[in-house]
Amino acid sequence: MSYLEPSTSRFVFATQIVSTPMTDIPLKRRSPVSLRDCNLSKSFELIGDRWTLLILRSALYGLRRFDDFQADLDVPRSVLSNRLAGLVDSGIMERREYREGRQRARIEYPLTRMGQALGLPFMAMAAWGDKWLGDGTSPLTLRSKSTGQRLSVVLVDERGKRAIKSDIEQVIDVKASRKKQVR
Repeated sequence: MSYLEPSTSRFVFATQIVSTPMTDIPLKRRSPVSLRDCNLSKSFELIGDRWTLLILRSALYGLRRFDDFQADLDVPRSVLSNRLAGLVDSGIMERREYREGRQRARIEYPLTRMGQALGLPFMAMAAWGDKWLGDGTSPLTLRSKSTGQRLSVVLVDERGKRAIKSDIEQVIDVKASRKKQVR
């Protein structure tokens, strides 16, 4: 009996092979990582419903106040209240009191560092939407302030070198692999 070593297990994301027909991608019968051990699955569980994603989108654009979220998204107030409470409980947003002038104190919901870190995956999703849903056009472009160059989300190695598709492999941690032992 031997154990799978991470470096001997090669997996390819189907989405990385854009020009290859799906029939040419090796058939898999199960995901290599169980749902219990998969952080992507845990992320979907935490933020994966439509209203939560739209609230986070608006928050990443800078919205923080309940009434602003409600007006921007046209979300039912009870749904918004529940989703904001969940985002606060999960540590993605915080509940903070503010007051304008002599008005009564109100609550705003700024993103925490954990919530701000969702900017990168949301930018990747926006790029995907621009390519596949928006005919390659985008209503929003990110540019470098210093160079004026357009920014894009790419995979880089630990040294900052851009990865190419043919050089990408998935390495599954043996502790999280569904096949912990090979006979």
